[in-house]
Amino acid sequence: MNPIEELRAAKPAHLGDRPVDERTRAAELARAMSEPRRPAERRRRAVRPVWGLGLTGAAAAAVTAAAVVMSGTGTVPEPYEAQHVVTGRPATEAPAVRLSARDVLLAAAEKAGRQAEGSGDYWHTVTVGRSLYVAEQGGYQVMAQDRNEGWTPSATGGEQVSISRSLGARPATEADRTSWEQAGSPSEVRVKVPGKGGEGKYGLIPLSMSPGKVRADRSPLVDGDKVFWLGRNVTMKELRDLPGEPGKLKKWLMASYEGHGTESTSEKMSGDAWLFQVSVGLIMDMPVTPEVRGAAFRMLADLDDVKVAQHVTDAEGRRGTAVSVEERYERGGVSENRLIFDEVTGKALAHEYVVVEPGDMQEGFEPGTVWSSTVLLGAGWTDDRP
Repeated sequence: MNPIEELRAAKPAHLGDRPVDERTRAAELARAMSEPRRPAERRRRAVRPVWGLGLTGAAAAAVTAAAVVMSGTGTVPEPYEAQHVVTGRPATEAPAVRLSARDVLLAAAEKAGRQAEGSGDYWHTVTVGRSLYVAEQGGYQVMAQDRNEGWTPSATGGEQVSISRSLGARPATEADRTSWEQAGSPSEVRVKVPGKGGEGKYGLIPLSMSPGKVRADRSPLVDGDKVFWLGRNVTMKELRDLPGEPGKLKKWLMASYEGHGTESTSEKMSGDAWLFQVSVGLIMDMPVTPEVRGAAFRMLADLDDVKVAQHVTDAEGRRGTAVSVEERYERGGVSENRLIFDEVTGKALAHEYVVVEPGDMQEGFEPGTVWSSTVLLGAGWTDDRP
């Protein structure tokens, strides 16, 4: 059984036969293999829970002054200071100013609010997900990669379509490639999945080093009209009618907060962390209006513990700015969940998790390691049928 098939078998029952969003693939697999299925009363959730790996509290993200590592291509983010800082320059030159996290997010909100709206029969997204694993033999690290393209109908009574393909795993760094070659360059690598079988234990899944076949999935909308999960199942009309004022948007979202994580009722989560997770999906790839996307940035600017770091490079090599919050998990480990966006346009680039303190799902990774990422290659309306 290949990893995709094993994921399908382990998928929570409330998702039915629907495709799992690529950003949730690795964490849903690991958590589903180590925990019981959700109660039957939770099985009517719509196809795409909004926050991916963060839904299960599985991965980690750090935006500190330490170097950030992603397959050898990470950078050292430069955190914005809590206040404006004027650097020493000759009196004849204009002073350089570093903006606060709040100012950066408010600027992004303005840019996001000016994005083109567009229209069409389908909301279309293209993403590439990457997840890091440790090989059972040799201890080197490999990166699993999957591409997903999705279409969500604007009209009720339609079906969601997903076309996905494994891009094949690869050694994470040149040093890992050397170790893989010394192991005989296996075409399939068995990797560790922390948590399977109980705390402190791990399970194994096979990862192919070659690209897989294209897989197409078609599923009718839940209840005939539910398209996304945003604290609860929502319709396209509800998404399009979300308030464009940050206070009202926060009130609307927090009405669904019940004190626990977005996927697991057994793991407590603060209101700010929950709001951040839900908002990331809203900003990144949901068919909301530009005004709502801008309001979401303004809403994040008011969170007490939000951090911003500039000059961050995503897995596609694109430079952007990261906004993040820190999460501490009951089963161990600390993570910082971050959204990378383009300051010039206000558009989302990627959602990442970077290890702060290893533990639970981050076991075996050094602090500063990007454990998982989803890059957004495109999102917008189209009339083209999938």
